[in-house]
Amino acid sequence: MRGNIDLLHGPIFPSLTKLALPIMATSFVQMAYNMTDMIWIGRIGSGAVAAVGASGMYMWLANGIATMPKMGGQVKTGYSIGADDSEGAASYAKSAIQIAIFAGILYGIIALLFSGPLIGFFNLHSGEIIGQAEIYLKITCGLVVFSFTNQVLTGITTAMGNSRISFLATTAGLIINIVLDPVLIFGVGPFPRMGVTGAAIATVIAQMIVTGVFAVYAMHETTLFSHIHLLKRPEASHIAEIVKIGFPTSIQSMTFTGISMILTRLVTNFGDAAIAIQRVGSQIEGISWVTAEGFGAAVNSFLAQNLGARSRKRIVSGYRVSLTVTFFWGLMCTLVLILFPEPIFRLFIPEAELLPMGVSYLKILGLSQLFMCVELTTAGAFAGLGRTVPPSIVSIVFTAARIPLAFLLADTVLGLNGVWWSVSISSIVKGFLICIWFLYFLKKQLHISTDEEI
Repeated sequence: MRGNIDLLHGPIFPSLTKLALPIMATSFVQMAYNMTDMIWIGRIGSGAVAAVGASGMYMWLANGIATMPKMGGQVKTGYSIGADDSEGAASYAKSAIQIAIFAGILYGIIALLFSGPLIGFFNLHSGEIIGQAEIYLKITCGLVVFSFTNQVLTGITTAMGNSRISFLATTAGLIINIVLDPVLIFGVGPFPRMGVTGAAIATVIAQMIVTGVFAVYAMHETTLFSHIHLLKRPEASHIAEIVKIGFPTSIQSMTFTGISMILTRLVTNFGDAAIAIQRVGSQIEGISWVTAEGFGAAVNSFLAQNLGARSRKRIVSGYRVSLTVTFFWGLMCTLVLILFPEPIFRLFIPEAELLPMGVSYLKILGLSQLFMCVELTTAGAFAGLGRTVPPSIVSIVFTAARIPLAFLLADTVLGLNGVWWSVSISSIVKGFLICIWFLYFLKKQLHISTDEEI
């Protein structure tokens, strides 16, 4: 396939790295996307950050739903390509896109109709912040279909061995977002000052641009997309297979978000500013997890294609290479957040009274970055082999444990920091356990999966 990386032959490290680097770069761009919003919104005040933080939880939940067609479509498309089944690859890709469009439209309607009670869940104290959160929710989640479609197209093109297009598309969106954010938030020239509303509009326009870039690529790509006809009747059997593979990961992601929402509600007991700390801190923390998630996507495609080609040796070596890379990346992120929390946090919220809270968040969560990177990369490896249940079990069980642990620790002298410790401790446990589980799988069970069709 022209422009695609051969994942089935040749040295493993160069081919895996060549696929992973654009994905990791894309992850950095996505992180910059979110950070750009936070930097500008932070200049409005911590109240605006709290509003975006609360409503942003529902965008996070939406991403969990989009994970189902993305993960299932990526794995089945990659497997079909590895098995030299171009017709099957096109059919799985079409089904994944159709699911994403339907789910995105449905989610948008729900967000528009129930914005009030959805924001009301967080028990925010300020009427102004509540109003801003509802507006942000209606705009970003109301038009979330573009985000859904972009995620699935990223998964499909990655499965093809082409990670460059997602980088180019996401970069185009970032540029638009960087330009529009200050213009629409603060009002420049003929544009009025729109504050949080402007940030939401800029985000949606940027997502539309990303979809447009993918569409242009699809129109000129002749190997896979030329055989995809979205208006044709969905293949029920292929949709069922995509759901079977993607559902555990989707439930895992949505459960993770749901638990985070419960923790956010607990955080509001310490004031609306505490939500701003959580929102900004999670964006800074993204320097590690979005990169590890991006590398996990590369490992997913690498393992899926080699599973289709029945190449056990390349599967084992591919995971070892990916784990080594993300281990050192996670270690570096841990050191950065622990050693330099104050100057990093000041970039987002300059309010001096919030700085000690922000520094505590980054130091506590910094301890778990290495383990979180291992978890996300290993989850991608499991998914590439069509085994999405093991990482989902580990994630759901120990993420859920954050709730009782957070309530317990928050009721001690730790206070708000107890919530952050519950997150960090659970991340350390998850990273350790999922890695042990996958190593056991490679040693004892992989010979079975290479004789089966997933």
